[in-house]
Amino acid sequence: MTVTVSSMFIPVHDPEAALVFYRDALGLQVRANGFRWVTVDAPGQDVGIVLFQPHGGRSQAEGDALLALVTQGSLQVAIFNSDDLEATFESVKASGAEVLEEPSSQPWGVRDCAFRDPSGNLVRIAQA
Repeated sequence: MTVTVSSMFIPVHDPEAALVFYRDALGLQVRANGFRWVTVDAPGQDVGIVLFQPHGGRSQAEGDALLALVTQGSLQVAIFNSDDLEATFESVKASGAEVLEEPSSQPWGVRDCAFRDPSGNLVRIAQA
């Protein structure tokens, strides 16, 4: 039996700003631009990353609760790998993304860095 990742969902309050971050700064490509979401992916990988709005398909109260978590930075949504962490860090930093941690070696053996996307989600990038 083999299990693979098909999709992951990242809540965003501004799809256009999220697209600039995930497409332009991280270099992901747009796979689909739907009614309430945008799907991006990494070239050569078959994992859709769905950038969705918290109120899409939810009640006002549920959407408000999710949006509150997103905007206060309570969600760690993704860890990406890069074959050149320094270059990726500089590209994302140049986009104006909030830097949380510059590239550094972690006690658990990974060298990585951390940003907040335009919606406040915690995004880590590790050296592949």
